[in-house]
Amino acid sequence: MSDTTVKATAKGSTMEHVKFITTTAMGIALVYVFTWLINVQIFLGEGGLVHLGNVPLFIFAILFGKKTGAIAGGIGMGLFDLTSGWTAWAPFTFIVVGIMGFVVGLISEKKKGFGWYLLAMIAALPIKIVGYYIAEGVITGNWVAPAMSIPGNLLQVGAAIVITAIVIVPLKKAANKVLG
Repeated sequence: MSDTTVKATAKGSTMEHVKFITTTAMGIALVYVFTWLINVQIFLGEGGLVHLGNVPLFIFAILFGKKTGAIAGGIGMGLFDLTSGWTAWAPFTFIVVGIMGFVVGLISEKKKGFGWYLLAMIAALPIKIVGYYIAEGVITGNWVAPAMSIPGNLLQVGAAIVITAIVIVPLKKAANKVLG
């Protein structure tokens, strides 16, 4: 390999890394802001915060893949928990939402098209329900009360699926034009 080829390859690799870091940081910020700014606290069970943070989580996972989805979701919502009085939930959120973002991104990387994006988001629903059921059980020591949080989790993810389904195809087309 020539010296010029090595430099060009290293430069291309560096640019891809910069794009990944920048995109993922934007995802973290948007997940945090959508969780913080657009939420309603309900008082069913110990949990009970319905927010729109899953919208940017799903969008970034579908557009940029499993790594960005996992990091943006886990860190963005985990930071929200740390800074808003839900501190005990932060480690669980980091794991549960990180897995949600990874799964949505994984499916979206392998299969393209609206139907697959919808299926990917639906696959996140049982992860949310089971993950937060376990989290609430661990936090409260009560394994019955977490069932009261299931409707809120269904509402939260269901609303995010609907909103994301409306915007994802145009966003995907725009991202493809910009990113090539």
